[in-house]
Amino acid sequence: MNEIRILDCTLRDGGYCNEWRFGYENITRIIKSLVEADLDIIECGFLTEKIAYEKESSRFQSVEQIAGVIPENRAGKVFVAMVNYGEFDIRNLPFCDGTSVNGLRIAFHKENMDEALELCRQVQEKGYQVFVQAMVSLNYSDEEFLDLIHNVNSFKPEAFYIVDSFGMMKGKDLTRLFYMVEHNLDEEICIGFHSHNNMQLAYSNAQQLVMMQTNRRLIIDSTVYGMGRGAGNLNTELFVGYLNENRGATYRLKPLLSIIDEILNEFYQRNYWGYSLPNYLSAVHNAHPNYAMYLDDKKTLTVEDMDGIFEMMDAGRKHSFDKSYAEELYLSYMERGKAMELHRTELKEKLRGKKVLLIAPGKSAVEEKKKIIDFAQKKDVVLISINFNYQYADMDFIFISNLRRVRELEKEDYKKCIITSNISLNEVYLQIDYRELINEEEYVRDNAGMMAVKFLILYGVKEIYLAGFDGYSHDMGENYGEDNMAFVTRNAILDKMNEGMRKMIIHFSKEICLEFLTKPRYVCY
Repeated sequence: MNEIRILDCTLRDGGYCNEWRFGYENITRIIKSLVEADLDIIECGFLTEKIAYEKESSRFQSVEQIAGVIPENRAGKVFVAMVNYGEFDIRNLPFCDGTSVNGLRIAFHKENMDEALELCRQVQEKGYQVFVQAMVSLNYSDEEFLDLIHNVNSFKPEAFYIVDSFGMMKGKDLTRLFYMVEHNLDEEICIGFHSHNNMQLAYSNAQQLVMMQTNRRLIIDSTVYGMGRGAGNLNTELFVGYLNENRGATYRLKPLLSIIDEILNEFYQRNYWGYSLPNYLSAVHNAHPNYAMYLDDKKTLTVEDMDGIFEMMDAGRKHSFDKSYAEELYLSYMERGKAMELHRTELKEKLRGKKVLLIAPGKSAVEEKKKIIDFAQKKDVVLISINFNYQYADMDFIFISNLRRVRELEKEDYKKCIITSNISLNEVYLQIDYRELINEEEYVRDNAGMMAVKFLILYGVKEIYLAGFDGYSHDMGENYGEDNMAFVTRNAILDKMNEGMRKMIIHFSKEICLEFLTKPRYVCY
């Protein structure tokens, strides 16, 4: 029967969810609990010179700093850290003396293979166990993968990994790669497996690997609570439970459950991770999961639209996240429609010399509806709601820039819709150029409310009143007057959206008379 070891990488892979800011006390508590759970290999975080070291973080600049979080009683466990190729000068690595990590995991992409393997050799010469992490294993052709294996055999590291970086590996893919490694890797080298859960296959793939007919020593990576970027990772607590029941292992579950209850659950509430359609799409398209996160954070796209953007990507640029490239793709997709000229002149006449009441869907638009109804009765007021049809007054127009919101409208409302050019909708009053209305504040660049204000300024309106422009609470149930409009996103994104709205309102106020009719709830303008 093959020997199976669990490598927990919560403090490293899980750090993508909280910028590695676990807090010093939490880092030491997590490591202590992993030791108590009797896990075999514990990854303490990243070793990198890319950022300055902070005590509250699990990104370290030296192995001496890592030594500070490793308990005196190591209980026979192996402690490791990961190095991304190009982020640490190996000349600054001291010889292994047993006071810090026992090993380093060297992660690299295919284009850096030769240089990274030389780095692995140098780390090994300094006395450390070396774990070779060839990222996105499915990007290698069979010939390239075999060449990689033969190069690894020349220096015999502790482990060679099959890495499912984008969570796209199916059982047949894992089987094919495993037997390539099994039949060609030096028998003294362990086979490791690192997976992500974009397609909900991390658990089943790990079970399949365990059942392989082999005498190999295996290492399987996991994180407590599945904590990890996007869809997350194989859950440590689930898989050790499986090994206890099916392989006679004796891991202890209670320390892992305590980590979840006392530490990780709070991070999960702030910035959730787990299976989602965007992460599924990134796996289907063999793309870096940060693209999925970036597009999902927009909160303007349907799943069909996200799929369309992934299809636009150049194959050579999918594997490394490029924020500028992602933004350009997004903007190109959103402006793919054509602006319609019909009714432009007519609308300008309707707005000339009028006050405009813009009604956003925040809760204040419902709670202060009497104020809105009274204001709407004035003769010189034009009423425009944003991304929904306000039910307490008869709207003159509905401004729509969000692809998701179109489907929530009744067809009879189309005739009063002013839509942006990213939306395909017939029989609307007016369609306008999408890119013309975006602004420079990243997190509200195409916020519907900010786009509507800019549109009205371009059409000559001098006096705008705002209702329902509340900003965003961390409690998603507090953000909208209509519950069906609520969306879930990370608290950090909501805070940045609030700040972006504040800056844009101040900017617009310098150009026109801009006043709040209802009181904002979460933004101090």
